[in-house]
Amino acid sequence: SIARGSSTATADRDPAAVRELELIEALGRVLGPAGPRTVRWLGDDGAMIRSRGYAVVSVDTMVDGVHFRRDQLSAEEIGHRAMGAALSDLAAMAADPGEAFLSLAIAPGMELGEAVSVARAAEDLAQRYGCSICGGDITSAGQLMVSLTVIGWADDAGAVVGRDGVRPGDLVAVTGELGGAGAGLALIEGRATGSELPDAVRAQLRGRYARPEPRIAAGQALSAHGATALIDVSDGLATDARHLALASGVRIELDLDRLPLGAGVAAIAHELGRDAGELAATAGEDFELCVTLSATALQAASADMKLTGIGRVLEGEPGLVIAGAGAGLAGYEHSL
Repeated sequence: SIARGSSTATADRDPAAVRELELIEALGRVLGPAGPRTVRWLGDDGAMIRSRGYAVVSVDTMVDGVHFRRDQLSAEEIGHRAMGAALSDLAAMAADPGEAFLSLAIAPGMELGEAVSVARAAEDLAQRYGCSICGGDITSAGQLMVSLTVIGWADDAGAVVGRDGVRPGDLVAVTGELGGAGAGLALIEGRATGSELPDAVRAQLRGRYARPEPRIAAGQALSAHGATALIDVSDGLATDARHLALASGVRIELDLDRLPLGAGVAAIAHELGRDAGELAATAGEDFELCVTLSATALQAASADMKLTGIGRVLEGEPGLVIAGAGAGLAGYEHSL
């Protein structure tokens, strides 16, 4: 449950700083209601949850200065972004969202309203996908950190899709469009202006970065259509498709010219002096799904959702080759 953290009170503490008990009480008013599997919720040392079939559990942490910047995003965008990224891991395994546990590390000088807004935005997105925030932890740190543990459920273990099922002869496809989050970040950081784009397109690009939507329904539909492997495009297609290839011991070949580009991506790429396809393949954080499946399954799934075939799977040295791209094209990798 939401509990006290390990921060130490001092006599000279800033009187305007967030008070722990005040924040706990405020979060209790923001979060809820509890989901149908939750037996015990906020207020205890731990939550009690009824199990259902098979649990899929993922932990995702975002840190100010690494995954976002507080001076560039609103508190609501930070909370939405953190929850969207966490739920995207469940989408990539075709699981039903169930419960989430939110841990907040409060930065110096952060006000109560800002912390509550982060949690409220995370809660609002979670509720839209049938997920309940059942507890977590709060503490203080040198910068804002938002950590989410999410639990998804499946009645059949065979319906859960991993990364290691790719087979020679499969085709590779992606949901939605790519490059929007990378272009949006370029606008947010001021590396591009998008001055020739309509205001609505610039706003859409910002939203692709700041307010990602997990592809829960798409993941489950792809599982039902016989997807052999799934991964969410978080670190960039060039990196994430390579993960599929290495996990499955196959060779994946993608065609850069076939990547579906989001509106405005080509214009932002041109302003940055980059190839639009390479931006879409490397920028990451679109949180679309990259899937492998048979040709027949791809045709059937394409009738249910926007799905673009972008490559094929072959036998051979495990790895990724991208036709039309420069050597060594890769997505983002965090420095630890």
